[in-house]
Amino acid sequence: MKADGWLLADVLRDPALCGALDASGWTALLAIARAEQLIGTLAHRLEGLPVPGAVARILADARGSAAQGRVAALWEAEMARRALAPIGGPVVLLKGTAFVAAGLAAGQGRSIGDLDILVPREAIADVEAALISGGWEWVKPDPYDDAYYRRWMHELPPLIHRDRDRMIDVHHTILPLTARITPDPAAIIEDSLRLENGLRVPSGPDMLVHAAAHLFADGDLAGGMRNLWDVHRLVEEFGLEGVADRAAHHGLSREMARAIRVSAALYGTDVPSEWLQLTSADRLYLHRLTARDGWGRAVRPATRLGFYIRSHWLRMPPLMLARHLWAKWRRGGTLR
Repeated sequence: MKADGWLLADVLRDPALCGALDASGWTALLAIARAEQLIGTLAHRLEGLPVPGAVARILADARGSAAQGRVAALWEAEMARRALAPIGGPVVLLKGTAFVAAGLAAGQGRSIGDLDILVPREAIADVEAALISGGWEWVKPDPYDDAYYRRWMHELPPLIHRDRDRMIDVHHTILPLTARITPDPAAIIEDSLRLENGLRVPSGPDMLVHAAAHLFADGDLAGGMRNLWDVHRLVEEFGLEGVADRAAHHGLSREMARAIRVSAALYGTDVPSEWLQLTSADRLYLHRLTARDGWGRAVRPATRLGFYIRSHWLRMPPLMLARHLWAKWRRGGTLR
């Protein structure tokens, strides 16, 4: 069997394949799943299948950890809701927390890190003040980082709660303001669905478009197997009705189409034939997405570097990028 990310993708796609694994195969599968933050998802997919005793214990621990993470994520969303309730405006959950809050299949076993929310840009100052009053503190004290986020990014500088040690990312749109693509965050908020507690989640098409944007219009594909699994599960649950029109509205048609094609290639997503014509560029994305060895270590450094450079190229024009990288290098900071 393969000993890169394709091994994990194949087993997620067809869990019965794990029956052919030997000890080294199981080691590779579990190591790659951990590295890609998909161990909880894998554990959910393999639940009830016969596996070696040591593997069963690892998977049981992963399911327990995912369940605990789900509770923590929902509690953090509730704490944010309480802090922001006096403002009275919409608060839209994004990514993993949105999946579990809405009870979606994409949330089953999913690793959830920061709490991501989307609020109207005109409310951002009030949201910031309410969170600070509620016990959140700044993570980035450097004045350059603070100014960079506020002027150019799609979110406030990240905040962490002083007691619970949990991060929150407050978005006012879904791509950096410097990016060449300018989605319509007001439309995402307007069409979002209200949950019983008053928080909101994006519509199915907007969840898919956001996942595609995060994968192919912003980052360097770190964590891409998990994010593409989100796409796979969302397509299974919602289908593709209205997705093309919604992607076009947000200026993300190319990225949405690529997400569907690559998801179908990697995970076997059941989509119409017109979404299935892989390009040579798609194959390069797959090469990057599956860049792990049998110990879960990152491999294919040239490919990774290429996508890292691409991620910065997408985020801002060349002259601005050069100034930003120079400023960050002088300060010894992370090149974000």
